[in-house]
Amino acid sequence: MNQTLYCGPYRLPLDRPLVMGIINATPDSFSGDGVAFDVARAVDQAQQFITDGADVLDIGGESTRPGSEPVSVEDELRRVVPVIEVLAGLGVPLSIDTWKPEVMRAALAAGATLVNDINGLRAPGAIEAVAASDAAVCIMHMQGTPQTMQLAPSYADVCEEVTDFLLQRARCAQDAGIDRSRIMLDPGFGFGKTSEHNLMLLKGLGALVDQGYPLLVGLSRKSVLGRLTGRPVTDRVAASVAAALASVARGAHMVRVHDVAATCDALAVWQVAGISGGRI
Repeated sequence: MNQTLYCGPYRLPLDRPLVMGIINATPDSFSGDGVAFDVARAVDQAQQFITDGADVLDIGGESTRPGSEPVSVEDELRRVVPVIEVLAGLGVPLSIDTWKPEVMRAALAAGATLVNDINGLRAPGAIEAVAASDAAVCIMHMQGTPQTMQLAPSYADVCEEVTDFLLQRARCAQDAGIDRSRIMLDPGFGFGKTSEHNLMLLKGLGALVDQGYPLLVGLSRKSVLGRLTGRPVTDRVAASVAAALASVARGAHMVRVHDVAATCDALAVWQVAGISGGRI
């Protein structure tokens, strides 16, 4: 596997677990921490995340929680572009969480260096938008759409089907001119999966890691953790940190989280304990 993710002008070594901090530029984030149109609040959150140890900041302007309604390109641009323009000077890679090619292009022009696409670069023009840049891309698996994905998710073999989809999309990206060193994969926990599917994916994560692409995992505050612990979304820090460590233990290279400080603290102990390079 490539030991470095090429992310525009940034080079992200993958010899330790990396942390992506979530900045929701939305009024309806499932986790209750959206900053909507408040650029100053987004900057404060970003600076705190950097202080806490975040390696990447992920900015999104459209909620993709189950049942959420899509927003227009214009609204999404109004939410994310001003934030990216201001945060571009902070010296850390910025990720744009979008599936829309128009938003990808505008965000990349504003200073984003990674495209985080829940739709796996399937929208017409998405692959071309990334290929025309030097940005990295995270290709995620989702069954259905945010509006339909949790109605009745079904798989014959969730690990095999998710892996096959991600490898197929990665090949398409490479055929379009996106170098392998710029590609990261995400199995899409919670996106068209039941709790049982999510747990099977987590337990089988090593097989996806073995395909040779860097792996991003996002389990932070998700409903599967609520079902396991019985706790509401605002009280899932411990469960989220445990899920991040479980993912890293199985080979994940980056974790996408709301609780950056707690996750970085846990990973610091994890590394000092000498087990960060192992797999279980």
